[in-house]
Amino acid sequence: MATRGPRIQALWHLPWLVFLFSTTRVFCASTSKVPRLGVHGPYGARNHHGKVKHRYVVSFKYWRGPDTMAPIFVYLGEESSLNDDLGYIGILSDNAARFGALQVYIEIMQKYLHIKKKHSADSSPVIVFGGSYGGMLAAWFRLKYPHVALGALASSAPVLYFDNITPSNGYYTVVTKDFKESSESCYKTIKQSWFEIDKVAAKADGLSILQKKFNTCKPLEAATELKNFLDSLFSVAAQYDRPPRYPVDLVCKGIDSAPEGSDVLDRIFSGIVAYFGKKPCYNLDAFFSSETLEGWTWQTCSELVIPIGRGSNDTMFPAEPFDLKEYIEECKSAFGVPPRPHWITTYYGGHHFKEVLRRFGSNIIFSNGLRDPCSSGGVLENISDSILAVYTTTGAHCMDILPATIGDPDWVVLQRNIEIEIINGWILKYYQDLLENSS
Repeated sequence: MATRGPRIQALWHLPWLVFLFSTTRVFCASTSKVPRLGVHGPYGARNHHGKVKHRYVVSFKYWRGPDTMAPIFVYLGEESSLNDDLGYIGILSDNAARFGALQVYIEIMQKYLHIKKKHSADSSPVIVFGGSYGGMLAAWFRLKYPHVALGALASSAPVLYFDNITPSNGYYTVVTKDFKESSESCYKTIKQSWFEIDKVAAKADGLSILQKKFNTCKPLEAATELKNFLDSLFSVAAQYDRPPRYPVDLVCKGIDSAPEGSDVLDRIFSGIVAYFGKKPCYNLDAFFSSETLEGWTWQTCSELVIPIGRGSNDTMFPAEPFDLKEYIEECKSAFGVPPRPHWITTYYGGHHFKEVLRRFGSNIIFSNGLRDPCSSGGVLENISDSILAVYTTTGAHCMDILPATIGDPDWVVLQRNIEIEIINGWILKYYQDLLENSS
């Protein structure tokens, strides 16, 4: 575990990791709707000054140009590679034709300023979009730079999961609720499984027994490896519980339909097989990628301290309270830096969020699906006439910004339509203000 950085926040690597996993295995999001985009500048290469070059991707396919003051849609990248966003995010490309918008996918916002200046688009209104961590960035960008961005759509952005604003167990409480609603017996099996794993692991050859029972690709060095894998499996299933696969139901059907006579751990393994399919063996690192893991762990060890934990009997998971002192020591050991648990709320705000933003903020949509555990740290009620919460009770993580498909449920179609009409209103008001100021 030490090689992965702080143990408590391992879960927060998952949003991008499932982007990669889902596009190849679960959801197979089509890239045919994404226009041919030009990639400008090498990625990841350091020049002789030691600076890292970043990528930005621009599509002019639908842009009506700066003379018409056509808008610019900017997608703010999160902790994942830009490659993943291009095939996975649909809200820009699905709506660019209607608005005649320039599409920009970006890793650092300074590149956007360069693009706007290069194409003489000073009067073109800018809407920023983002999902998960990128959604937080979109909301914060609008708050910090209202002269640059006209508005922001922050999808599945847990901007309130800092500095004890949200209960520490909020994330796992929603995961538990999702599984319990799917199947009471499934929920009870999962809740009992942690004790059973520890009981088997305590035997002289317990780790070997667990390896054979769960058919792991590598020998287990500790029971925590298996428990962390299951933690990730159940959390990912809940966070991305989307149609048509609905992984929570998929896992629970596997658990509940295990052969007669199966013990608790046999039933858990049946859930693993239901999720991944039959494989020669099961890789306990399936949810982790070293490339993004390292950078994200650094971020959560320096400025993004997200205090996720859980009590002794408040979820279906074993107790694991967030311990800031332990967390600080882990970060010091991993990177030689102490975390700054109050930095986010000091720099961007968070405490008394509604009262503060009502006084000075505007033009932000906070969108959520309530089956998404991240919604526990999201904004779920309107703050003002222009800082709005748009959520669905059955939605999951970032569903509204995925490419639209014929089979989309009516409720996500409605959610997207509401969001786009709000954005349309912002842009029309912007043009109206320009006309009034020029007369």
